[in-house]
Amino acid sequence: MTTRYTKDHEWVRLDGDTATIGISAYAAGELGDVVFVELPEAGKALEKGAEAAVVESVKAASEVYAPVSGEVTEINAALEEAPQTVNEAPEGDGWFFRLKLSDKSQLDGLMDEAAYKTFCEGL
Repeated sequence: MTTRYTKDHEWVRLDGDTATIGISAYAAGELGDVVFVELPEAGKALEKGAEAAVVESVKAASEVYAPVSGEVTEINAALEEAPQTVNEAPEGDGWFFRLKLSDKSQLDGLMDEAAYKTFCEGL
């Protein structure tokens, strides 16, 4: 499974036509200790670039945008009880939601891991 990244520090990992989405380790580090995550409802249609979730840390609240369009099929309900998982495993167990991808070609405009690393080094 290939992981792709946005300039807003979301990641998307595709498995068939299901995309798992979260925030990058870089974003989690910049946010600091995550204390609350507001996730979209299952069944909600999201458009690429639209606000999909909110993550709050001791420093700030930040929007999480949908890196691709699709319908939310699952949320990571474990984050409601353990939002710190976003800091502990941002690109693993700290995922936010899954959606059924509506247009795979939207992945083409996203960065691969090497390009994202270079992008972050320039920040």
